[in-house]
Amino acid sequence: MERNEVAAVLAYIGRLDPRTIRPGTGEARDQIAQWHELLGEVPFATAHGWDVREAIRAHVLASPYAILPVDVARKWHAYRRDRLNRHTDPTPTADPDDWAAWRAELVASRQAVATGTAEPSTHRQIVGGSPHPDVEARLAAVGSCIPPTVRAELARYRPARAAREAAVAAGHADALGVPCRWCHADAGEPCRSRRLGLDGSARGNAPRTRPHPTRVDLAVAELARQEAV
Repeated sequence: MERNEVAAVLAYIGRLDPRTIRPGTGEARDQIAQWHELLGEVPFATAHGWDVREAIRAHVLASPYAILPVDVARKWHAYRRDRLNRHTDPTPTADPDDWAAWRAELVASRQAVATGTAEPSTHRQIVGGSPHPDVEARLAAVGSCIPPTVRAELARYRPARAAREAAVAAGHADALGVPCRWCHADAGEPCRSRRLGLDGSARGNAPRTRPHPTRVDLAVAELARQEAV
């Protein structure tokens, strides 16, 4: 902040907390010099969330003690740390072989985030929203996020999944798409071979390679209902 901004900050503080007002001209000048010395690198406000007046108001509401310049400086440093902790360095556009330009671009990016002139980069963060149009177009072209060649290689390691996908591709009913009323397996889960003991308790719960016939019948009926609609 410049000296005139520091003077405006002190005037604002004086309205909220009259204890900080210095009536004498010399005392007010010394107070401005002291605050400017400690807050010279602290901006008055930024485009992304920082406003020194908000920090001052929060202190006045939370603390019975008069605010000091170090209180404002600490809030500013906490704001900087929070933004840098949420920032992921984007890949510089400079030539990687030109290490000086590469480093300069990284430093400039971090400095912009730290000073509040740019938002933290969240390109590695899980965010909400719809997929990018390029991703949607590619999925529409290949039909899946797994390429066909990779899916073919994986088929031998997951035969049950491969058989299910082949049945769906051939237009047959997806037995695992509905719950099983016999073994109570949820949709998407394989059926279980449950053996009951003489006391009625389950003695086994091994997964089956084939779904129960009642589940297949239910899937066929569900497919017919969807086609009818």
